[in-house]
Amino acid sequence: MSAQSCSRCRSCQSANQTTFSGEIALHFPGLEGLDKPIVWVFPKLLVCLNCGFTEFAIPEAELRRLVESDAAAA
Repeated sequence: MSAQSCSRCRSCQSANQTTFSGEIALHFPGLEGLDKPIVWVFPKLLVCLNCGFTEFAIPEAELRRLVESDAAAA
């Protein structure tokens, strides 16, 4: 856990935010998504400790996997 962020929460405008490490499994939607592998991402999560709103960015390598898998289905 890190110190509070200088930015404000985009939901409630609170400055009471902290960064956490995250582990998220992304699944493709619909029945077609059942045949695609899960894409694991390990982003830094900016969590508002007042309202729970959370922001994160998907790392470039995992984002590329999402784009490639989605394009293959089209």
